[in-house]
Amino acid sequence: MKYTFISSSKTKTQELGTFLAPRFRAGDVVLLKGDLGAGKTTLTAGVAKGLHVEDDVISPTFNILKCYFKGTLPLYHIDAYRLEHQNIELGLDEYIEGDGVCFVEWPQYIAPLLPDEVLSITLINKGGDVREITLESNSEHFDSLVNDVKGAF
Repeated sequence: MKYTFISSSKTKTQELGTFLAPRFRAGDVVLLKGDLGAGKTTLTAGVAKGLHVEDDVISPTFNILKCYFKGTLPLYHIDAYRLEHQNIELGLDEYIEGDGVCFVEWPQYIAPLLPDEVLSITLINKGGDVREITLESNSEHFDSLVNDVKGAF
């Protein structure tokens, strides 16, 4: 199932994340696709807010992985950008499909570690704070999430 809509601001992009957050369950994997500055971390910050994470969400670009445990569900935020042409045996598989929800930026660089059932979210910068956001699911669980978004955004 696929659904595309326009977010008119950073606030609306974060609202999408906040809306999705309570619908996630342990083991869910969300692939975030888009160029640098497309809003991937902004969306993840919205999810963190919806999960009642107390810490500020920042891009894990230089850390590769940021873990947020103080919330209703652990949130794992992976930025695989720096792993292109690298050995991916870093223990990331412990977080992917683990006890929380895992958001993966630049998922193509760790494709062998990713499960078959994922929610893919593509963000395209349309200028200013406007983003085209496409959600694509490949399972009943994620189809339900996409349907919920269709009704709200």
